[in-house]
Formats: sequence, structure tokens, C-alpha cells
Amino acid sequence: MKTDIEISNLAKKKNIIQIAKKIDISNKYLECYGKYKAKISLDLIKKLEDKPNGKLILVTSTNPTPFGEGKTTMSIGINDALNYLGKKSVVVLREPSLGPVFGIKGGATGGGYSQVVPMEDINLHFTGDLHAIETCNNLLAAIIDNHIYQGNKLKLDLNRILFQRCVDLNDRALRNVLIRYDNKGLEREDHYNITVASEIMAILCLAEDIKDLKRRLGNILIGYNQKGKMIFAKDLGCVDALALLLKDAIKPNLVQTLENNPAIIHGGPFANIAHGCNSVIATKIGLKLADYVITEAGFGADLGAEKFLDIKCQVANLKPNVIVINATIRSMKYNGLVSKDKIDEENLEALEKGILNLKTHILNMQKYTKNIVICLNKFAFDTEKEIAFVKNYCHKLGCKIAVSTSFKEGSKGALELAKQILEVSKNQVDYKSLYDLNAPIINKIETICKGIYHAKEIIISNLALEKIKEFEKNGFGNLPICIAKTQYSLSDNPKLLGRPIDFTMQVTDVRLASGAGFIVILMGDIMTMPGLSKNPAYLKMKFSSNGKISGLY
Repeated sequence: MKTDIEISNLAKKKNIIQIAKKIDISNKYLECYGKYKAKISLDLIKKLEDKPNGKLILVTSTNPTPFGEGKTTMSIGINDALNYLGKKSVVVLREPSLGPVFGIKGGATGGGYSQVVPMEDINLHFTGDLHAIETCNNLLAAIIDNHIYQGNKLKLDLNRILFQRCVDLNDRALRNVLIRYDNKGLEREDHYNITVASEIMAILCLAEDIKDLKRRLGNILIGYNQKGKMIFAKDLGCVDALALLLKDAIKPNLVQTLENNPAIIHGGPFANIAHGCNSVIATKIGLKLADYVITEAGFGADLGAEKFLDIKCQVANLKPNVIVINATIRSMKYNGLVSKDKIDEENLEALEKGILNLKTHILNMQKYTKNIVICLNKFAFDTEKEIAFVKNYCHKLGCKIAVSTSFKEGSKGALELAKQILEVSKNQVDYKSLYDLNAPIINKIETICKGIYHAKEIIISNLALEKIKEFEKNGFGNLPICIAKTQYSLSDNPKLLGRPIDFTMQVTDVRLASGAGFIVILMGDIMTMPGLSKNPAYLKMKFSSNGKISGLY
């Protein structure tokens, strides 16, 4: 089979104006970036505000292997299949980060014959959204340091500056840096985040419009003054300047699938260190434009889906009609403690152990809704015995399950899955959040850790406890919780695979993202600036003199 980039290069793309017509977007609401990409004007939201919403389909996953389990591929395959069945459907996705593109995981445009195109553009600079977010973030950081250099009128405490710089690459050398203020005799330690962990990214993805964007930017907690008072970005008088850098980035991007169906791509926070969902604006535009909106939440359901359901849905008043749990036999065997080099061999014993991970995610999602469909993403090395075992297991749990081969066959490989989603989507919407926003912060942490991760005990550091008390004292106790932890385990330990029991989780630190509107809970040894691996993806990339790209995936 051809590589993803080879398949993408052979795609018969249509002009983006033609794609827009499929979901009734007229030219006046498009800002074209060449033939195959366009920004959607925010004026379209106002025009469509009285139109009823379509149905929202959330695609999530089991805990993944380091290579991912094809959640984006499934989302695109479902969208293509629904369109093949004559339904008006659009897929709404996150934008890829350059960190994993050049690292180990690769891009985020699907795979095989379920891709969004042009994949090389989307995986690289696209329409410049992530650069705009990075620049906005670093402008605020520069403004903070300039304020200190120019006399520090706000009396900022150099030891309590909270806002950090970012870059959209895996660069471990920037985890710890020293900032010196020339000959002022002042210096402070600082840290870089990857751009997708920036609060600016979260703000862009949760903002309802430009007015709300500016409000959230102004509410960013940048640090404390020397008397312990909170200082916000709005105190620096820079909110409009920051918003200017995001004037285009706030507009969703329209592209197409390999089968020329519409795809909206916007925003890209990671789910292990951020909230893992595309923008509220993109989702809401999709719901007005189509009868079915397929969207995804990053990594496993313990991270992405939980945050989608408890943060995004509560903040934006969204209610999913169906949750699709994407599962692979590869992931289940990996969670059954099979070594990576034997993961493509038949092993029913490992599958029987690892399928408990899938069961846990099913039971977790049933706490939010009963409208669930299991998608078994079939790999070439999956055996009929293994497939039959998974299907029988899910049937015993009372779950609908469909095998998908959309990676290999595009829409035709996801028709059974699409039909089951259509059937379940007819059920009454029964979504409910896991916790009450007004509950104490510690209660919300315990609800997630015990209810979703199934931890026996939670240990909260003294530093975190002090911060929690301070946040509640200052009126931030009613914000949702965004837990930053490993994506490879239900626990905060990446080595505890499958369905770990009798384990303890540790809250090491707590951060207030007052602009985004949530509280970040750091658990275990989680880092907000990844590093490159020993054999990163960039080693395989080639760019010939005739413009041909290979090795990008």
C-alpha cells in the first residue's frame, strides 16, 4: 500500500469553493488560501444563529500505543461514510503540532484512504494559526519582561512570574532558561512550553467570538506583585495588541477529505497537557452547517473525552448525541503487556488481559451517556480469532461494535460503523457531566481520579494544596478541572498499562488558567515541553528539487 503522502499527492482535490457549496457556505464568507484551503468568516455564525443544530458525534479512544490508534483516521472515515450514505456531514478536527510531526508520532491528518488534504500543508504551516498563537504568547511574555526592565510599575515579584514562553517544536533545551535584564542586575528562571500547551491556544479554542477572546486574554494571570496580589494581562494594557495577532487565527479553516467532503480544522491543544479539543467556534459552525458533526478528543477517553465532556461541553453548552470509542487490537495487546516487537503476532492471552482497558473506557463513558458505539479499527495483522473475541466481548457488555477498514478502503470501509452511529443517534440525548462546577476543587479532582482513572488514593502536595486554597479564596473555585498526565495509562504512571488497580495518583502542582477558564492539575512526571526521540520522524523526510515530498506522515 502507498504511503500517506503518496496517497495524498494522488488525490483529485476540488477547489475549496466547490467544497464550501456542499455545506452551503457562499463565497462572501470564505477567505481563500490558494485553491484548497480557506478561512471561514465569523460573520457566518451570526447569519446561522437561528438555525437548529445538527447532531454531535464524539470520537474518542482507548489508551494508545506510542504510535497512536487512528482516531483521526476513524473520524474522517465516518464523515466520508455518512456522506456516501447521502447524509450532510462535516468532520471537525484539531490542527497538527509541528512537535509530533517531526517527532515520533507524525502528523494528524488521518491515514491511508481516510485523510484530509492537502496533508503536507495541514501538517506543516497550514494557514499560520499556530504561529499566530505562538507569537501572541511570546509577545505577552516580552511585554511582561519589558515592564520589569522599564521600572516595574506594577511591582511584579520576579520569583512569581507565571506566564511562560512557547515554541511549536519538541525542544528539551528550552525546558529551563535564565532571563537576564541586561545591566539591571536582575535575572529570573523561566520555562518554555510547547505551543499546544500554551494558555493562548486554550483561549482561542474556548472563545465564542472576538469579544470573548479579548475578555479571556485580559484575564490571563501573569503573576503576583510583591504584596502577593494577582496581576493579570489586562493590567499591562496589552489586550488589543494580543488580540490583533489572532484576528485571522480565530477563524476556522475549511479543507476537504480525499473523497472531497468538507472538513473544518481549527485549534490544536494536546490532551495530555491541555484540554485536547478543537475550537468551540469550529464545532458550533459545523453544527449549524451540517446534520452530523464528527469531532474527536485527543488521546484516550480518560483524557480527551473527559475534558471534552467536562470542560468544553459545560463551557460551550454542547451535548454529544453519540460517543464512538475507537479501539485497536494492537492497543489492547499492548495494554496486555505485550512487547512492542511482538505486537503484530496473534496473542489471545494478551488480548484478554488488555481488553480490560477497553472495558474501563466503556464503563467510564457510560457515566456521561448510554449512546455509545465501539469502533474496531482493523489493522492488516489482526486475525479473525482476535476480531471475533473483541466483538463477542463487546456484545456481552451490551455495546454495539463495528469493524472499520477505512484506512484501506475509505468511506466503504466505515459504512457499517456509520449505520450503527445513525441508529444510535436517534436515541434521546442523555448527556450529563461528571461533576458540578461549584463543587470544591479537591472534590472535583477526586471525582475524576476515582471515577475515571479508578485510583485508590490521591496525594496532593503541600504546594498544590496552598494554591488550591488561594484560587478558591480569589473566586476561581468554580472552574472546571484540566488534568495533565500521561496518555499511556489510566494512572499517572505510563508503565501501569491495562486496567491498573490499587494505585495512588499524585498531584504535584496546580496552575490557574484564568483566561482559558480552567484549573490545570499536574500529575506524576508530566512535562509541558516534550523532547525529540532517538529516531525522530524528521530523519525519514525528503524534499526533492522538483518539489516532491516523501517521508511525511
